[in-house]
Amino acid sequence: MNQSRPTLPDPNTAPELFEGVLTRRVMAFLIDLVAMGVLIVAFSIIGLIAGFLTFGLAWLALFVVVPATIVLYYGATLGSHKRATIGMQLMDIVLTPTRGQPLDGWMAVVHAGVFWLTAWISLPVSLLFTLFTPRRQMLHDLVVGTLMVRRSPMVRHWRAQTARTSQAY
Repeated sequence: MNQSRPTLPDPNTAPELFEGVLTRRVMAFLIDLVAMGVLIVAFSIIGLIAGFLTFGLAWLALFVVVPATIVLYYGATLGSHKRATIGMQLMDIVLTPTRGQPLDGWMAVVHAGVFWLTAWISLPVSLLFTLFTPRRQMLHDLVVGTLMVRRSPMVRHWRAQTARTSQAY
């Protein structure tokens, strides 16, 4: 077992990390939709104004406003040191990698891309996965190798794991 990285939290020994995670994720997603909507409107207005200044040339770029905003939003928020979008921060949840790789901007964008793909195909199926996985992971979490937990109890969990690991040496 790799002792350089703390073990993943177990719902049986640390249930506080997983309490209300599904509800918090749904609320965080709704908050994020509003935040992305505001950004999309702002970027669209800027694009419209730029279109007048460039005699319509900038209007050609307006079709990429929505996907570019989504990619930038998730890359900047999930890929940051906070590992959480604005909605996730407000709901006290954080994204954690499960396979030992770092959670950077690219992994955050891949995580969001797989989420949007699974949501587009069947959001109810992805939500149902949380009811049958012990760590309340959605389909895209399992595919990408991530885990969503409550932030405040998680900080205490990692500190306790780190303390136990350092005492073992």
